[in-house]
Amino acid sequence: MAYDDTNVFAKILRREIASDPVFEDDYVVAFRDIHPKAPTHILVIPKGKYEDFYDFHNNASTEEICGFYNAIKKVVDMLGLKTSGFNLLSNCGKTAGQEVFHYHMHILSNKLGS
Repeated sequence: MAYDDTNVFAKILRREIASDPVFEDDYVVAFRDIHPKAPTHILVIPKGKYEDFYDFHNNASTEEICGFYNAIKKVVDMLGLKTSGFNLLSNCGKTAGQEVFHYHMHILSNKLGS
């Protein structure tokens, strides 16, 4: 499958669709999910064109991979979720529930992030 530039996350990265951002740096954009499954539900997406975990793992640079996971930690710390607990979730493939084929990580917590 080839990366689809018309997916919703690609449009968010191009600022064609608005989002509720909580963090951005050279590697990622993190924003609140519009259909949250928990009191805190943040999506973290790399700025590169990667379809899923395997595409990201196999093709992203070391800097992009480190930047992505460091950004997740920064968001968790920024929202004060470490002590209350949180889940990280990434669906890989249609049968696993992946709806948008741009790699992303969900940060979910039953605590409302500050």
